[in-house]
Amino acid sequence: MEVRGAFLLVHHVPYVAETGAVETGTLVSTLSLSGDTVLRPDDHVAQFIGGQPCHKTGQHIQQIVHQITDIALAPGLVANRSFSNKPPEGYRDYHHKMTTYANIISGPAQSLDPANDPRKFIAIQSSEDDSVFAYVDTASSRAGISTLAKKLDVPRVAIIGLGGTGSYILDLISKTPVGEIHLFDADRYYSHNAFRSPGAPSLEELRKQETKVERFTNIYANMRRGVVPHCVFINPDTIHLLDGSSFAFVAIDGGSGKKFVLEGLEQRGIPYIDCGMGIEEVDGKLTGQVRITTSPGGYADHIWKKGAISFAEEDIGNEYSRNIQIADLNMLNASLAVIKWKKLMGFYLDLECEQHSIYPIDGNVVINAYSAQSSDGSQPAGLSEELA
Repeated sequence: MEVRGAFLLVHHVPYVAETGAVETGTLVSTLSLSGDTVLRPDDHVAQFIGGQPCHKTGQHIQQIVHQITDIALAPGLVANRSFSNKPPEGYRDYHHKMTTYANIISGPAQSLDPANDPRKFIAIQSSEDDSVFAYVDTASSRAGISTLAKKLDVPRVAIIGLGGTGSYILDLISKTPVGEIHLFDADRYYSHNAFRSPGAPSLEELRKQETKVERFTNIYANMRRGVVPHCVFINPDTIHLLDGSSFAFVAIDGGSGKKFVLEGLEQRGIPYIDCGMGIEEVDGKLTGQVRITTSPGGYADHIWKKGAISFAEEDIGNEYSRNIQIADLNMLNASLAVIKWKKLMGFYLDLECEQHSIYPIDGNVVINAYSAQSSDGSQPAGLSEELA
């Protein structure tokens, strides 16, 4: 028996093949966990690595046939078929589930020779777990997207600015297999930050007045490794800290400071997504827009020649500059940015390859512009490979 990621594997299960010979295969089941506690199976289906189990006569064991096709469960883990056998009240635990399937599959083989027993008592050497997560990612295995999630396994992502939008970007990126997440912000975490960032800090926590990078690093260290704090603003003295980044999310106020950061990323060939928000009060109601602008590398004319990003200093009339509490818009800004990043990585399908998206609050639509499609209408070749 082996646990590999969020999957339970039972090796050396004997079965009668279509040829009549006895062969062995591997039973696989998703593993339902809460931290390091095993829960009751939430799925009665099992996968099998091997041929089609048969009766002694060579006829397929039809009672368990579900799908006969290769199924990519996770990188390096491909099943050849799946079985379905559901007791009236479901499976009590994984012992019940796996022994039920093993008995059905190996029964004909054991009738030929009692030595064909799945209980081989063979020691399996476990490989060292190099995952960034402190506990197994069962969300991907439950959804059947473990192989897709591997596309997000890039070495290093930078998040510049940990205000409302940046903190939500961190919350989303922390749940992906990115190797390192580098945080850049020199501000401290105060009460107004609590109302537009993930989580619910206690009064005692607020009284500590931690730096933002310190607070968020401590929080997400509970879930994963590789969160690296930098209690600095990006300026000429610190711009070198971005060297080696695979991608950057920029979530800071506009103006000359933002221009300097984006120019530094461009010079280093680091693709990035810049986030922005403009909110104002009209007749006692708030309106405005949420924006994300992408520079995937080699496609930046929309920023520097067409004015997709304004580098004007913050307008004193902009309500957002006065820390108005709009966590929902911060979340939306972060979500749009991370969804776009996942498109660039090949996780989500990207038909428009847009580089600039705006969500006007009063219209409730997303407006896309500046497609990054190449001359044949496709996304620039090798983009996701280049980011990785």
